[in-house]
Amino acid sequence: MNEVWMVILSGVVAGSCPVLFAALGETLSEKSGVINLSLDGCILLCALTAFVASYHTGSVMAGFAAAALTGSLVSLVLGLISIYLGVSQVALGFVLSLLCRDLAYFFGNSYSRVQGVEVAHWPVPWLSSIPVIGPSFFQHNLAVYLSIMCIVLLWFYSERTGAGLSMKAAGENPHASFARGGRPRLVRLYHVVAGGALAGIAGASFSLFFKAGWGRPQGCEGTGWIALALVIFGGWSFFRVALGCYLFSLLQIVGVFMQQHFVDIPAQVFQVAPFPLMIFSLALIHVYGRVSQRVIMEPHGPFRFLSAFFTKVTHPAPAHLGKHFEP
Repeated sequence: MNEVWMVILSGVVAGSCPVLFAALGETLSEKSGVINLSLDGCILLCALTAFVASYHTGSVMAGFAAAALTGSLVSLVLGLISIYLGVSQVALGFVLSLLCRDLAYFFGNSYSRVQGVEVAHWPVPWLSSIPVIGPSFFQHNLAVYLSIMCIVLLWFYSERTGAGLSMKAAGENPHASFARGGRPRLVRLYHVVAGGALAGIAGASFSLFFKAGWGRPQGCEGTGWIALALVIFGGWSFFRVALGCYLFSLLQIVGVFMQQHFVDIPAQVFQVAPFPLMIFSLALIHVYGRVSQRVIMEPHGPFRFLSAFFTKVTHPAPAHLGKHFEP
């Protein structure tokens, strides 16, 4: 029984790696006030870029670097046009997502079913031998370890640094930030590009590790939309977003186990099941948010003892999210 749980936990940690990178990058972007809806197509294009770069150079690091650069460039286009020209972030994001998807499929035709390089398995010395914890967390590869580190690093950056404070100010009240001498538009651009780089790493994680190789479909289609939903699910909090990513990965693994025990049910049912379950979870979060807002707004009501609790755990969207700022 313990072995089964270790396999499940290890699978959750490894399987959440790509979507975790994408969701953390989108959280970084949205906390600064910009919605990056190009995420899904960008991940697909970056998956191709990583595969092609690593295939021709024989280096996995070259693949990750090329993917991060591609994601940064796509996000740079989104940032420059939406932040400085005032074009709708939603409309531009959709267009870029479709464009990146078509470019990936067009340029990837000649690389379909080609054998490429993969990220090497790298157990951490000493730590990987710890019972239960070692096989679950320290017998993966560098991409998985980096995804776990990013959770803590991004939280520390957001909550404990001046640059993180500027980022949140640009998303919450850019007018006040500008009045105090800040440059909210430039701050937004920096964080959109950084979020795009993480989305690029998510794409590289797919083609070089999670679903190694390139084909049509590649396997990462829809990941960007799931990441966007997980940012809402996590309330724009890096730790809660990460928890949502692990939950989604757990649902996928449970679907695989259920498929083995219920062979009479079509396999497609278990493959699709995590997505409606996440939608149901988002609906519950919405109801929770409405109830919590009612409790907070009525501190002298019958549930006033819950007001302090809801104030601490509720994380609304950045006040200026998706809105254009003109100095």
